[in-house]
Amino acid sequence: MAASLQRIGIVICRTFPVILQRNIQAQRIRDWKTSAPVLRLNFRALSSSSSSSSSADDTDSTEVLSRYSDRPWEYLESEEYIERYGSKPVWSNYRRNHKGGVPPQKTRKTCIRGDKICGNPCPICRDPNIIVHYKNVNLLQQFISPQTGIVHDPIRTGVCMKQQKLLNKAIETARDCGLLFAQLPHVDYSKEDYSNTHGAVAPTPAPFSLSSGELWYPWYGSIKPDERELARVKRIYKDYLKPDV
Repeated sequence: MAASLQRIGIVICRTFPVILQRNIQAQRIRDWKTSAPVLRLNFRALSSSSSSSSSADDTDSTEVLSRYSDRPWEYLESEEYIERYGSKPVWSNYRRNHKGGVPPQKTRKTCIRGDKICGNPCPICRDPNIIVHYKNVNLLQQFISPQTGIVHDPIRTGVCMKQQKLLNKAIETARDCGLLFAQLPHVDYSKEDYSNTHGAVAPTPAPFSLSSGELWYPWYGSIKPDERELARVKRIYKDYLKPDV
C-alpha cells in the first residue's frame, strides 16, 4: 500500500510542473492577443515618424525600380546606365572571384538564394535595374556574338546558370517574334539536283519477264527446309491446311 502511494506521489509531482507550464503559456498568449492591437498602433506611429526622415532617400530608388520593372528597355537608354557602363556590355568589366589561377569550368547555379546574396553576384544579379525580357533587345544583343549569331558562353560573360536560362529563353522568343535577327545557313537551290536528267541519277530499269515455273531468285530453289521442322509446323496447323489432292 505504501509503495502504491509512493508511485502515485511521484506521478503527480512529475505531471504537475507540466500542467503549470502549459497554463502559464496559455495565459501569456491571451495577454499577447489583448495587447497586440496596441503594439500594432505604436509600431505604425513609430514607423511613420522614422520613415519621414528617410523617405526622401528611399523614394528615388523605389521610383526607379518600379519604372524600369514595367519597361526594362528604358534603363539601357538612361543616364544612370551610361554613367555606370558607358558603351560597353554589362559583363565587360565583371570578374568572378575564384580560388587559384584557373577559373572554374561552370558558373554558379544562382547568385541569390532566398534572402542571401553571394559576395560577387553576376552582371545581371548585381544590378536590380537589369531585367531579362524578350523585348529588351539592346540587352539581349550584348550576349550574342555579332559575327556568328551564337549566344556567348556563360564562362565568358560570368552570368549564373539561372540567368543564362532566362537569357536563352528570351533570345529564342525574341527571334520568333522577329525582334532579333536569326542567321540561318544559305543553301543554293538547283533544279538539277532534284530531276532525273542529272548525271548521278539513272532511270529505273524495267523488270524482266519470267516464264512459268521460273523463280525470281535462282538461289531460292536450292533451299530445302528441315523435315522435322516442316512436320512440326504441319502438325500444328493441320486443321488449316488443305488436303492434298
